[in-house]
Amino acid sequence: MIIGIPKETRSDESRVAAVPDTIKKLIGLGFSVAVEKSAGDAALIPDSAFEAAGASMVTTVKALGADLVFKVRPPSKDEIGKMSAGSTLISLMEPYSETDTGAMLGDAGVTGYALELVPRITRAQSMDVLSSQANLAGYRAVLEASAVFTRAFPMMMTAAGTVPPAKVLVMGAGVAGLQAIATAKRLGAVVSATDVRPAVKEQVESLGGKFVAVEDEEFKAAETSGGYAKEMSDGYKAKQAQLIADTIKTQDIIITTALIPGRPAPVLVTEDMVKSMKPGSVIVDLAVEQGGNCPLSESGKVTVKHGVTLVGYTNIAGRLPEVASSLYAKNVLNFMTNLWDEESKSLKTDSDDEIITSSLITKTAKPAKSTKAAKPAKASTEKEGDKDGE
Repeated sequence: MIIGIPKETRSDESRVAAVPDTIKKLIGLGFSVAVEKSAGDAALIPDSAFEAAGASMVTTVKALGADLVFKVRPPSKDEIGKMSAGSTLISLMEPYSETDTGAMLGDAGVTGYALELVPRITRAQSMDVLSSQANLAGYRAVLEASAVFTRAFPMMMTAAGTVPPAKVLVMGAGVAGLQAIATAKRLGAVVSATDVRPAVKEQVESLGGKFVAVEDEEFKAAETSGGYAKEMSDGYKAKQAQLIADTIKTQDIIITTALIPGRPAPVLVTEDMVKSMKPGSVIVDLAVEQGGNCPLSESGKVTVKHGVTLVGYTNIAGRLPEVASSLYAKNVLNFMTNLWDEESKSLKTDSDDEIITSSLITKTAKPAKSTKAAKPAKASTEKEGDKDGE
């Protein structure tokens, strides 16, 4: 069976779905790996490194026409048109976007697995793409803030006087938020954080941050069984907004990370709050691709409004392309290993495994047997219901 690794086509995407280390392991499992030429250039992985790992360098058509295709971003309509009926795609699929990738894959006879939908259970931790990339995003967000912040992060005492430490507020203490807290603390900032989930208070404080939240009865119940944040009532939002408004006035840097799967990002920092901040303050909005936690943020841009610098970079994990690709590729390898039946040398598409059934968005009639194009098989599209995400 041939695994194809095409070059990502989205303009802001620098990652690649396989790296030399994972290719060696895939070949060890009995696969052949075909990588599109220059697929790893943006991640600083030359073609020669893929070839040294045992991969063959091929054209776009051959990479997409493989039995099994690994990608980072959802395929475009044009890319799906180049895929073989009966093949399988493992990728991020953005299942809550307006583009119905699952339906297009089904029409093309391609089985699709959405890595965002891998359940957050202990056994699936090594496959958790959202967490591995969010961890990098939280780290990079602090570095992006420091790059545009015109004052110092740590307190410095000199003969000429004392430089006060930066005050950093992290909004949302999930994987990205916790890493942002840890990184800001390492740089010497005074850090506080807010989240609607009671369980993260201890985590924030263990990293040296101060937890900021309206701790009423609704707050105590504001978490799903899977550990995700629930959307709060309008009443709670108003009380929390007032507390945050009072806190924001004293902050130098704000990093927002709050997302609700399938919905626009909640507004956490209003324009009035931005106006209340000191000139030279910074906001890094990690939710900008879903509308932003601050309505003034602009996707893909760094802007200055009311004296505050707003960083709205998309795909911020991709600004660390080599390490982001390495972690993503290992997640994909672990998912693939779970999906692969060593005894029958086939994919377990009919498995009762929760990991497989949760992430399966389109199932074709028959598994692929070769890389030759065939007429699209009759396919049924199976969509998951609303699921919580990172």
